[in-house]
This record gives sequence, structure tokens and C-alpha cells, in this order.
Amino acid sequence: MEKALTFNKKSALKMGVLGMLAASAVFTTGCVWKPDLAVSKLKHWELPTSSYVEVDGLKVHVAQSKTNNKTASQSSTANNSNNCEAQSGAETLLLIHGTSASLHTWEGWTCELEDDYCVVRMDLPAFGLTGPYADEDKIYSLDNYVDTVIAVMDKLNIEQAAIAGNSLGGGIAWLTALKHPERVNRLILVDASGFNFTPKRMPIGFKLAQYPLLDGLTEHILPKSMVRSSVESVYADKSKVSDELVDRYYELTRREGNRKALTRRMREGLYQDEVDRLGEIKQPTLIIWGKHDELIPVESAYKFKEAIPNSQLVVFDDLGHVPQEEDPKATVAVVKQFLQDNKL
Repeated sequence: MEKALTFNKKSALKMGVLGMLAASAVFTTGCVWKPDLAVSKLKHWELPTSSYVEVDGLKVHVAQSKTNNKTASQSSTANNSNNCEAQSGAETLLLIHGTSASLHTWEGWTCELEDDYCVVRMDLPAFGLTGPYADEDKIYSLDNYVDTVIAVMDKLNIEQAAIAGNSLGGGIAWLTALKHPERVNRLILVDASGFNFTPKRMPIGFKLAQYPLLDGLTEHILPKSMVRSSVESVYADKSKVSDELVDRYYELTRREGNRKALTRRMREGLYQDEVDRLGEIKQPTLIIWGKHDELIPVESAYKFKEAIPNSQLVVFDDLGHVPQEEDPKATVAVVKQFLQDNKL
């Protein structure tokens, strides 16, 4: 009886916390019912270089930089392949976004890099225009994400690439380097996931997605003010969060199936034991971090630096969790130098 009473007290306390979170979302953000949006309603978020690559029944949204004609004219490897690298002779750089983001987060880097590199971006399963896995039983684990990345590389005839990833994408990037070292020639980790950490601040959408009891709320209700708050929480300078940026996150979050997939992604286990194998990574590695990252605090940056032998760390004092988006020019300058210093 005493154990049952203790359990009931704990359950009541947990329910109370969940209730307060839900009430906060409802009453402080002007909660309204927002249904999913079909992909056909989101075509305006496709880019001029967008295409879809089919992987296990899922159409993965990718964007490839146009062929660099200047480099192609100088290259002896140019041929009639649809692969940018094969046509231009330029090296390929694959960019992987984080949770609830999309390939658009790399727009600033792409503009600065596409004249010299074949830049490939993709929307991960559960996010952007890609949407949830076609197989409803497939879990959103790092291993499955790595498999998707390799499958996309295969479909695009990319034998090897420098891979950069932010947050979740960073975790996928370093695990790809461990599982498929022959496919990765350089590694760029941007506020990457991997080590256990305690967030100083977490977007409210991430908090709500962790609790099954709130699925009815998280899958059907999405105040734009909550999206703005979430985006602002990963920026150091909140003034850089524009209405257009919020609109993009807001609409792509409502892509059919994305919200349900996010709740699963938050629960199905993200980290693998492979974090203990980071020392096996031999590729030159650049670690970039925002000092004001409140989601994955900067302490993780130093752990990555210590764990990966051939690595260098650059911390930006005035940036947050998405430095590539918050200040693309400053961060990509470091990337350019790294790629040049470690040229193939």
C-alpha cells in the first residue's frame, strides 16, 4: 500500500509537470489547431537545385550545387555524369542539418563554397521536405540515419566526401566516419551531438515531444510564437531571427508526418556506444562551436577535441547552437581554411 501511494505521488507530480508544460504551451503562446501540410503545399521551399532521391521507398529531398564550369574546363575527369564532382573535378562537401532543421540551414555556407566545391545538402528523414520513413516500423536511430546518408551518396554516385554536420547531423557525420571511413575524407562537426550533456535551455517543442501523453498536443497544435521561441533559443543574437526564418521552420515542421516523426525521434534512442570509439577517427577533423550554445554546451566541444586525434577546435564567442546559420560568413571562413589546409 505504501509503495502504491509513493508511485501515485510520483505519477501525480509527473502529471502535474506535464500539465504545466502543456498549459504553458497553450496559454502563453496562443495555442491554435494547425493540421499537417501536404508536400504539394510546400513546393515554395524547394530550391532551384532541388531533387528527390528514392531510398527504401522514401523520397529524400536533396540540393546539389550547379556544376562549376570553370573547374570543369580545367579537369581531365569531366564526363557526362550527373554527378557534380565527376563533371567538374571539384571535391564534394556533404552537409547534414540538425533536429527540426532542414537543408536550408546551410544556405550561407553553400553560397560561399559552391564556386570551389560540389556542395550537397539533404533533408534528413523526419524533417524538411523529406518527411518520415516510408517504413513506419523503422526507428529514428543514428545507425539508420547513417544508412540513409550512405544510400543517398550511392544514388548520387558520390564515392567519397568531406562531411559536415550540425547537432544531430554532427552525430550522424562522425558515426558515418566510423562506420564507413572509406567514404569520408574530412570531418566537420558543428555543435555536434555525441557526449551526454545537460542543456541549459531546451526548445519547448523538444520538451513536449518527449512525453507520449502530450502527443495530441504536439502533433496537431503549433503556435508560431512557440516556433519563434524555439529558434531564438538556439541563437545567441535573437535579433537575427527574422520572420522569414520563423516561417520556414514553422511550415516545414508542419510537413505531413514530421511532427509525429519528431516525437518518435526524441524517444527512440539517439546515442550509440560508438562515442567511445571517437579516437579511431583518422580523418582531419574541424570542430566548430558557439560559446553561447545552451542546448549542447561548449564543454562537449573540448571532449570532441580530446577524443579525436587529428582535430582542431574553433569556438565562436558570440554565437549559439547553429553558428553556420547565425553567422555563415565568419564560420565558413574557418571551413575554407580547413579544407584548403587539408586539401586532397
